[in-house]
Amino acid sequence: MNREQLITLISEKLKLIRTEKAFTQDQMSDLLGLSKKTLVQIEKGRILAGWTTTVAVCTLCRDSTILQHELGGEPLEVVDLIANNGTLQPKDKTMGGYIWWKNIHEHGGFRLQQNIISLHFRILDDNNFRLISTFDEQVAKQAWEKLQM
Repeated sequence: MNREQLITLISEKLKLIRTEKAFTQDQMSDLLGLSKKTLVQIEKGRILAGWTTTVAVCTLCRDSTILQHELGGEPLEVVDLIANNGTLQPKDKTMGGYIWWKNIHEHGGFRLQQNIISLHFRILDDNNFRLISTFDEQVAKQAWEKLQM
């Protein structure tokens, strides 16, 4: 799949994705930063979504079963592959959390941290690569527990 094919696919499925997520046209256009008129034009097949809109749909609606079915799994992986010419980049490396982060737990080379400003959580490996990042404390703790098994 290439960029144009992904844009076409997202454009064709946008109304289904919006309906699946139970968004009104006003809500979806606001979420994507589009005018309602532009959203309607895309949904009616009169114009194609742009690359930025396509990436936003894949990012913000990544849990859509329609997207996952159409793309054969994780939408962001497809976007990443296309954006990086078919080569997946390694996990994001961080500075290790010496500024703005407090360690909640450390074990087995992994660290569960919380940002002292935004209050979001992340888990880093022993090389400071981010494994997960979330605002949901429960999700972070569940991921932490899985690493400890």
